[in-house]
Amino acid sequence: MARQLRHHYAGGWYHITSRGMGRMAIFIDDRDREHFVELLSEMVERYGVVLHAYVLMDNHYHLLIETPTANASRALQWLNLSHSMWFKTRHGHAGSVFQARFKSIPVEDAGSWALTCSVYIHLNPVRIKALGLGKEDRAMEKAALPPEGPPKELVRARLAKLRGYRWSSYRAYAGYAPSPEWLTCATLWERCCPAAEDPKMEYRRHLEDYLRQGVGEDLFARISAAVAIGGAAFVENLRKRVPRRARGETNARAWRRMLPFDEVVRAVESVKGMGWADFAERRGDWGRDLALYIGRMRCGLTLKELGAQAGGLSVPAVAKAVERMAARLKNDKALHRSAAHVLKLLEKRNV
Repeated sequence: MARQLRHHYAGGWYHITSRGMGRMAIFIDDRDREHFVELLSEMVERYGVVLHAYVLMDNHYHLLIETPTANASRALQWLNLSHSMWFKTRHGHAGSVFQARFKSIPVEDAGSWALTCSVYIHLNPVRIKALGLGKEDRAMEKAALPPEGPPKELVRARLAKLRGYRWSSYRAYAGYAPSPEWLTCATLWERCCPAAEDPKMEYRRHLEDYLRQGVGEDLFARISAAVAIGGAAFVENLRKRVPRRARGETNARAWRRMLPFDEVVRAVESVKGMGWADFAERRGDWGRDLALYIGRMRCGLTLKELGAQAGGLSVPAVAKAVERMAARLKNDKALHRSAAHVLKLLEKRNV
């Protein structure tokens, strides 16, 4: 079976996910969850892993870890094997408990990337249809959210679920429960509010504002689909480490396909016959919009980072340009040929 490409190094941060086989429940009741939390505590002590955040859902879990000694694989293999043995014995289950291997996504230590990842992890319990945060609901909310945000009744229900959910590190971060010794909250408290007198209150406000103002689909979509969580330089540095002839790695091609934005610009300049400075700030220009579209799809850049490359374009304006280009490519044959030419130039460099 093909395996996910790993980027494990000393001092690395990782967003870890692992799902039940065939999306089966890996936690049947609270005793299963209690035992898994005990295993997390033991993993920290046994392997020296720093656990920054976690959440347990019915059929999967999320962790945000730091590995001073580059031993993420050993630690997570032990964790999943230990839980599998417990689960099989307790519930008389035959066969695999977990689906393939765990998923490990590098997270940039610098800046707010790890903080954003913790927000994503902690919001998982409210991402359910009953609270209007299923995938389709979030897309509708993004498109039609009123200026005052979601209805107050819905916000109250989401906050109650979030604050009362026991199987997450959020209650410790927000001050609703004591923080166990094996959970490291101080690093992300500092990232969230470096000068705050009460970091728990500030983290709570930071995260719960997502629910009050409406949860952005971009946060969920970007982290769910990411091969890395970080800025352009971080992603490019990791991409350079991918072996050109990697075999049996399911996302090796995806890593090799991650492109520096300046190469996208050069390819568009070549096809368009103009310099980037001549059209980067020109609203509706196909060259600018195509570069932004490819930057979003192939460079791992955020909307904000792309806007900075186009003369300080706002996040909504970049999102609109990307959306506009996607629609035009479906109907404009001449534009489609130009885009194909740009991609061909990029592929020559990236084979």
